[in-house]
Formats: sequence, C-alpha cells, structure tokens
Amino acid sequence: MLNRLRTFVAAVGLLAVAGCTGDPEDGTDGAGGPVRVTVWAWYPEFKGVVEAFNASHDDIQVDWTNVGTGPDQYAKLKTAFTAGTGAPDVAMVEFQQIPTFLILDALVDMGQYGAGEDEDLYAEWAWQQATDGDKVYAIPVDGGPMALMYRKDLFDQHGIPVPATWAEYAAAAEKMKAADPDAYIASFGSDGGWLNGLMWQAGCRPYGYSLTEARDRVKIDLTNPDCEKVVEFYGDLVERDLMATDPFFTADATAALDSGKYWTWAAAGWTPGYVAGSLKNTAGKWAVAPMPQWAEGEDAQGDWGGSTFTVTTQAKNPEAATVVARELFGTSEEAWDIGLNKAFLYPLVKDVASDPAFTGKAYEFFNGQKVNEIFVPVSEKLGDFDYTPFQDFVFGDLLDRCAEATSGTREWDTVLDATQDNVVDYAKKQGFTVE
Repeated sequence: MLNRLRTFVAAVGLLAVAGCTGDPEDGTDGAGGPVRVTVWAWYPEFKGVVEAFNASHDDIQVDWTNVGTGPDQYAKLKTAFTAGTGAPDVAMVEFQQIPTFLILDALVDMGQYGAGEDEDLYAEWAWQQATDGDKVYAIPVDGGPMALMYRKDLFDQHGIPVPATWAEYAAAAEKMKAADPDAYIASFGSDGGWLNGLMWQAGCRPYGYSLTEARDRVKIDLTNPDCEKVVEFYGDLVERDLMATDPFFTADATAALDSGKYWTWAAAGWTPGYVAGSLKNTAGKWAVAPMPQWAEGEDAQGDWGGSTFTVTTQAKNPEAATVVARELFGTSEEAWDIGLNKAFLYPLVKDVASDPAFTGKAYEFFNGQKVNEIFVPVSEKLGDFDYTPFQDFVFGDLLDRCAEATSGTREWDTVLDATQDNVVDYAKKQGFTVE
C-alpha cells in the first residue's frame, strides 16, 4: 500500500547527509557515521516507530526522548527557546500550537528542504494548518475527525432514533431522561479542543493568524452567531439537567460511559482505541453515527485533536531533521502498522486513511461496526480552520467562563462575550492588533 507513497519523497532520499564530514556540530557520530537527529514526542508505542525508522536509514539515526505529554513538553520547549539551547531537532507539536511556536521563531520552514512535495499526501485541512503561505512548518501525522458515539442498545430499547440534527439530539436527551432520570445524554467535558471541534462543525471560524502576512495581527471573533449557538445549545442541556459536567478522561467520566449514565459522546477518530481499552462493561453496546447537523441536510464536520512533526530552529542539521519529520510516519508501512493497530492514531496520510485495511476494519467494541467508514469521510470534508499564537490562553479563558456558567455564577449567553473581551485584551497587551 505505502510503497507507492514513497514516490512523493524519493527525490529527497537521504539528501546531502551522506556526505557529512562528521562534524559534531552537524549532529554526526563522527567521520563516516550517521547523522543523529534528536526527537521529542509522546505518541503511544513510539519506540517501535523509531526502531523502524532507524532500521531503514543507514545515514540518519533518531534519538528519541519523551519529556512529557502536551503542556509538559511545550513548557520545556519554550524554556529551551528562551535560553537559546536545549531544544530537540524535531518536536511533536499539536496543530493548535503551531502559531505559538511560529511567533517564537522556533520552527524551520521545511519547504526549503523539499517538504512542499508532500502536499498531496495529506488531508487538505491538515496541510493548510501545517503551512503558512508557501512555507511548510509542520508535517501532519494524526487527527481527530468527529462523529457521534452512542449507546445503540439503549437507543434501540427505548425506541429513540439516532439524531441527525442537533434539535433531534436535544429531543433524544429529553426521551432519555424520561426513560432513566439518572442518565445524561453526555457530559460537557472541560476540554478546549473538544469545544473547538464543535464550533468548527457549526461553521464558526473565530481565529485568524498568518505570520507571513502580518506578524502582529490576529483575528478574534468568538461572538459570531455560529460560535454562540454551540455554547448556548450545550448550556441549555446542562441547565435542564440533560447533560452532565464531568471533565473528560477522569475516573468518574470513564465510569459514567461504562455504566449507562452517559448515552452519547461527540468523539474523535482516535476514540475507538481509547474506549476499547477503557470501557470493559459496555463493549459491543456502542455504535458510531455521523455528527448531528445544525440544519437538516447539511454535511458540516469538525475535528478534535491532531499533531505534527516540526523541525526546530535549534536543529543542528535541519536538512536531515526534515527527512526525519517527513519519514517517521509519512511513508513508512511499518510505522503505520504500529500507529493504527497499537497506538490507535487516526492517519492524516490520505492513502492510509482510505485503504480498505483501515476503512474496512471491524471493531469488536462496536459490535463489528466498521466505524472508520464514518470517520474517514469527515476528514475528507473538513474545511480550513486557524488558531492564534496564544491558543492556550484562549482555551483556558473559555473553559473558565464555561465553568462559571455550569456553577450558576454566569449566564450561558454571556460566556463568549466575556471570553472575547478577555482574549482581545490579552492580545493587545501582547502587542497584537486585533481584527
């Protein structure tokens, strides 16, 4: 399957690294030795991916370290860039964090080393987020196209149709509550990426930033109607005790999913692996359906999560580092065997995602359903979406305002107004012009 993908990077080969003289400053082992490239990443089962790369490359070898997950790694990266030393050659970076590291002048344009040739390999939306104009700052790896996971046995038992619209979803929540007063249609989890994915699906495009167009200009538009309808819709479900407020990925939330307390979860393409390993009591009782739409007949989609490989500006040999970023996953059959079957990543390489081995995979947890037949078209239909250079602040403030609403100290229809004001104020204090 993936052998044909290698034609996209064949022109790069080993670049010029085979001719390195062995200068330690270039990251080599010495005269005649391979170029050594340091990588920070926290992918599950990544050790096997690194071993596969090293076994297939004589001239480049990867030295991998897991310095922490998400925020922990980012904090170490920022410390290294502030100090001017200590960063790896290649770093795993989530899509929403790319502008943050761009503004720090921390990422190399891999386009100068041939990475632009990979554009057709990847889902269009992912390539858009990984690039800025004609500059390639990241190589996509995995994503999180969203769909609705639901308790098929309970919906069938009580004669509740699977909702095709959000209005039908609210009606299903009411019928659920009548059938089981202790149940909730889902939880309004404390996760900025999840809420962001719901806004994306609703047509909300609240952010805009391009380093190449204007370093100090950013768009913030959280109060547009497409954003507001999401927060107010979910807020109404919470207010009516139809939706819980447990944070995701906690023991309580996992127990609720596994006990019948929660009947649905607007989840992502990486969910099948997560739930199969976490929910032991309800295996075979769940199914996956397309996300409900805001208007009947629409086909709008959202994404929750996703990551890339970047080359840092502290890389000793950015050309060799680019080979690593492009080839750790992108064209490796061995890597994707691990990524799909052990790490349960959702692939952003189009030919991997569309391969019958992936789309036709039946999941025991979902009673044999081929759930990737739902997720793959979502990724294919996703539209563009941008982030800010301070997305952590945006998500943090948004979740704080939502927490105020769930506690009853704020009205839901003021959540985004307050977040907009706070984010705009923060951006201006950082020297940005806000549109």
